[in-house]
Amino acid sequence: MYDNLADPVTIDDMARAAMFSKFHFARMFHRATGVSPGRFLSALRLQHAKRLLLDTSLYVSDISLQVGYNSVGTFSTRFTQHVGLSPTTFRRQQGFTPVIGTTAARGGRGQVHGEIRSPGSPPGLIFVGLFADRMPAGWPVRCTLLDRPGRFALTDVPDGDWYLLAHFVGTTDLDEAASHAYTGADGLAVGVYGPLRVRGRAVHAELGLRPMTLLDPPVLMALLDARKAAREVLARRAG
Repeated sequence: MYDNLADPVTIDDMARAAMFSKFHFARMFHRATGVSPGRFLSALRLQHAKRLLLDTSLYVSDISLQVGYNSVGTFSTRFTQHVGLSPTTFRRQQGFTPVIGTTAARGGRGQVHGEIRSPGSPPGLIFVGLFADRMPAGWPVRCTLLDRPGRFALTDVPDGDWYLLAHFVGTTDLDEAASHAYTGADGLAVGVYGPLRVRGRAVHAELGLRPMTLLDPPVLMALLDARKAAREVLARRAG
């Protein structure tokens, strides 16, 4: 997949490369990554598009072709759905969003609380969110931001089966935060826990962060502006 992002790779091609039957390959792939081969490939293509938008001056139409889309309209729609910003806005804002929205209205009666562990990692901003599946794409159902590993609480959570996903956003040092921009797996710590069944009650979850690997689905959602977030977190702590 990583070597053929622009090509029309099918699940049959992947299964042949792995020397499995198509159905056995799909089951094994889902077990290893948490998502289907097709969704994983689509995520890799959008992740590569993020890099091209930030690192090159290519037109959006050219980028869509380089990541396997024949229609720039389809590419722009998929990108916006999974990243939370349109391709042009993502490029203009250098990959950051000033605010992360949520997909569900307030009024849920559930709560998810617990602890994020990251042994040996330096302090930094950690994004914690609830998603419908293991793919950290689009906006979460609920989310919060921690200034270090530790306890968290998500309130007003609607009923459903949710995955708790966390990833390291950046340092709380304002100068470093200003230049922090994640567009790949290098240095990113991630964690996933679930599914969590929320039915109008409190659910406890403990999640450990670990270095991202090639088998982890990319973090597609646009990252919160680390400098702005660092200011807000530090102001909260001082208050």
